[in-house]
Amino acid sequence: MPVVLRSSPLLWARVAAMVFACVAFSVALYGAGLTHGTGDWCIFCWSFSFVGTLLIILVEMFGLQTRAPVSWKNFPITFACYASLLCLSASIIFPLYFLKGYAGRNEMINCRIVSTVFSCLATIAYLSEVSLSKARPGEVAGYMATAPGLLKVCENFVACIIFVFISEPITYDQNAATKWCLAVYCICFILSAGIIVMCVGECTGCLPFSFARFLSTYALLAVGLYLSATIIWPIYKFDNKHGGQSHRPNSCGSSMGLCPWDKLLAISVLSALNFILYLADLIYSARLVFVTV
Repeated sequence: MPVVLRSSPLLWARVAAMVFACVAFSVALYGAGLTHGTGDWCIFCWSFSFVGTLLIILVEMFGLQTRAPVSWKNFPITFACYASLLCLSASIIFPLYFLKGYAGRNEMINCRIVSTVFSCLATIAYLSEVSLSKARPGEVAGYMATAPGLLKVCENFVACIIFVFISEPITYDQNAATKWCLAVYCICFILSAGIIVMCVGECTGCLPFSFARFLSTYALLAVGLYLSATIIWPIYKFDNKHGGQSHRPNSCGSSMGLCPWDKLLAISVLSALNFILYLADLIYSARLVFVTV
């Protein structure tokens, strides 16, 4: 089996991302002194990104793209987008939980600083890969290489973060309005994940209706749903008249990471962010013409 390794900016971006992610989790495991589940999440982000990128490089090196059970027009850029978001989340979470409030300089702190720096570098490298892989104007490409496809990944990832914040502690069972917000997050997450799976698995042609029309209809539905959640959630969580708490508790200043009130605020911000992403998705979907390959 011939081995083909052609030097290109895309290849070097992948190699750099893989090396940076490898250094981040190796140093963290070596001497960062991780003590709770948040550290395990960061390790997963870096190791998952490393293994996936290594797999993609090996498949292209041995020319196995046609034998892969996924669409190779869609899979590498989808993975790169997810990896960039995973490393970005680790770059924010890791120093928040493992550097905030720690004074002095010893081997453990130095290892944590190194992991944070290389996590940021991995994020930049993966974003570079996405930029190099995305479809250019007039180019025939897979759906996931277009702006709406990349937006689907971002929407999906933001929803995952919302689920983490909304479930620890559980904050959606206050009343019917907040349960409606949870339903919005779940419905949009499931549909977006289904679209991504269909594109990567080349199943879009199996639908009994036009995939392009379905995308536009779904984007319009998601905009309406997220608009309602963006308005309802802060009303019932921060308005005193509806049982909310408008001021940040003093205890939040001394807690490690995010306190419950901070998580409620983060959900409000992320809901607004996803509303903007779905609105952009709707605008792009309405004008996008693509060829499914």
